[in-house]
Amino acid sequence: MDDSVISILLVAGNRLLREALTKLFHKRGDFRVCGGLVCQSDVSTAVAESGAQVALLDSVCVQISHFEIIADIHRSAPDTKVVLIDMDDDADTFLECVRAGAVGYLLKDASATDVVAGVRAVARGQALCPPQLNIHLFRAVLQPWTPFSTTRVRVELGLTRRQQQILPLVAQGLTNKEIASRFHLSEQTVKNHVHRMLRRVGANDRLAMVDLARHGTFSIKGGAQF
Repeated sequence: MDDSVISILLVAGNRLLREALTKLFHKRGDFRVCGGLVCQSDVSTAVAESGAQVALLDSVCVQISHFEIIADIHRSAPDTKVVLIDMDDDADTFLECVRAGAVGYLLKDASATDVVAGVRAVARGQALCPPQLNIHLFRAVLQPWTPFSTTRVRVELGLTRRQQQILPLVAQGLTNKEIASRFHLSEQTVKNHVHRMLRRVGANDRLAMVDLARHGTFSIKGGAQF
């Protein structure tokens, strides 16, 4: 096979989307579509067996697997680049996908040209994400190196003891599921804690909450929690 040809495996729940993507890549001379799959338990095995350079996943597969499909593919086929399409412009979702192993992230408004150019870029060893999400990568890398003041978090923010334990893990980029595992809690319990913490400091997302708590520019809402 020509080394210049990029092999792709399509993973999407919608058959029409898989067929449309297949036609899109077939029109170009530098792509070979290995096949199309729905999101199922053995996708990672199929990706590994296909030998595809790029696995193109849609947002439905990512969401119903709670990001695990990305990590499964990354473990089973570490040489295969995972590119996500039809994704939300959401920092938390973006960072969870990057941590799971995705190297390409295209939003819902991406054009066919964007998808083709993105897959080519990833196949060349580049990473791909919308410019407005780049800042969140820099912040996520920076945050673990700036310590929290435990006393300040307790006194000024009025967080419960459990929330004080959760905050540094959120800053390290751990997901709700990973935090729950650390403390032997349910994922929903951690999600509830994080939601209350967001409200407490007046933040719209996890990154903003960590930044506000770290630098003291928060607006406390409600009374102290004990």
